[in-house]
Amino acid sequence: MRVPEVQTAIAAPSITAGPLPGSRKVYLSDLAVAMRVVDLPHDARQQTLPLYDTSGPYTDSVANIDLARGLARRRLEWIVARGDTEIYDGQPSSNGAVSPCPAFHETRRAARGSALTQLAYAKRGLVTPEMEYVALRENRGETGQTATVTPEFVRDEIARGRAILPANINHPESEPMVIGRNFLVKVNANIGNSAVASSAVEEVEKMVWATRWGADTVMDLSTGRDIHNIRDWIIRNSPVPIGTVPIYQALEKVDGRPEDLTWEIYRDTLIEQAEQGVDYFTIPCRRPPRPYPAHHPAGHGHRLARRRHPCEMVPGAPPRELPLRAVRRDL
Repeated sequence: MRVPEVQTAIAAPSITAGPLPGSRKVYLSDLAVAMRVVDLPHDARQQTLPLYDTSGPYTDSVANIDLARGLARRRLEWIVARGDTEIYDGQPSSNGAVSPCPAFHETRRAARGSALTQLAYAKRGLVTPEMEYVALRENRGETGQTATVTPEFVRDEIARGRAILPANINHPESEPMVIGRNFLVKVNANIGNSAVASSAVEEVEKMVWATRWGADTVMDLSTGRDIHNIRDWIIRNSPVPIGTVPIYQALEKVDGRPEDLTWEIYRDTLIEQAEQGVDYFTIPCRRPPRPYPAHHPAGHGHRLARRRHPCEMVPGAPPRELPLRAVRRDL
């Protein structure tokens, strides 16, 4: 295992791996849907109990974990087979004393005229391998008449806007999962470095423990230095979708001076993280100082996340709105 160099003298811990007690890892169908099986006593009504599992290869007794190589890119074959992506250079971004993860990674984007989100596929009536995968996961191994979730049901729920399947084409290491009102409850875990301490290996270890105990998604809320490269190690070694709050890295780029933050810096940060493989964003927004009138579309029944823009925290600095129209136009 290659350990990245860090400025602080922190001993890099080993990565936790190995089966969970009393259970074993199994893979279903040719899609290799990961499940965990608990062997029950011989006098039990059923001999085994299949469980939804998010721990990736870290609980597989035969897996060879090497952080420098990253996880197997299981979804890459599906992504390439659809023929709607192209490889390009992307935005170069590397910062600080932490080296980026040396695992091989090709930056992809939509081919000209293509829409390649799972929502776009669902609306076109296409059932993707990702949808088939999550259907098997949601059924926890049940097939045939006992299976309550079908791939077509997953597609329909996504197309209707009642479910999402976060799966960035630049994070092919992730195991597909679905979030929605008619599916199993999902749990998110927050990790991240700070200005005080932490290294890339420690953040990967946090992610491993989060997924080991059932986290379905992980948010990297790093606010210290080396955010980009530490996140690179997390994504290349994460079996679950990774989310971020991009404003944190955007502020790092201006040395923590919110008055120097521009839309161009924020936009480039969004693109940079999407190219790296981030699966979902939290984008804070704010309401105007005055309440909406009752007849306004946002007046009743519509709520926005109330956040203070960083510029409002600077004495004498005028408040600024996040240009959401620009977000839609440029991205």
